[in-house]
Amino acid sequence: MSCRSEHIWIERITGSRKTSNFCWTVILFLGSFGFLLVGTSSYLGPNWRSLFTFQQIVFFPQGIVMSFYGIAGLFISSYLWCTISWNVGSGYDRFDRKEGRVCIFRWGFPGKNRRIFRRFLIKDIQSVRIEVKEGIYARRPGLYMEIRGQGILPLTRPDEDLTPWGIEQKAAELAYFLRVPIEVF
Repeated sequence: MSCRSEHIWIERITGSRKTSNFCWTVILFLGSFGFLLVGTSSYLGPNWRSLFTFQQIVFFPQGIVMSFYGIAGLFISSYLWCTISWNVGSGYDRFDRKEGRVCIFRWGFPGKNRRIFRRFLIKDIQSVRIEVKEGIYARRPGLYMEIRGQGILPLTRPDEDLTPWGIEQKAAELAYFLRVPIEVF
């Protein structure tokens, strides 16, 4: 989602609060809870097992392994719930031709560097880059900005669902707005 006027372009960046992340986190939580339940019931014996219709699972080694996978899955799902609640990766890109400034803001993990904020001048932008990696280890094309003295700054996430044509269109619009050239790598 973006807001544009003649002099200002604000691009909102969605973080971890996506529907797919919610679905995967719920699936992982339920699956790992099921594994932990089966492992625990194999340890507690036949009285506990009668509440559920599990087949006979011996605690050593199957029950231990299932309990381990259940605990590990619960830790991973709690990590994912934390990233969703903190909305890691969300923020905005603000390009202001009137002031001649670019502001890049993202939320990170809690701590000293939770707020990631980069500000620089438009005149320091050398180009808008499109990186395309083809071949056996191909990956999605990415959109970057090359900034004089600061290196390359990514503008799209690796998991963003943009087609190569969509990345090209976005790069052309941004380069036209900022009045900088486009480079393809």
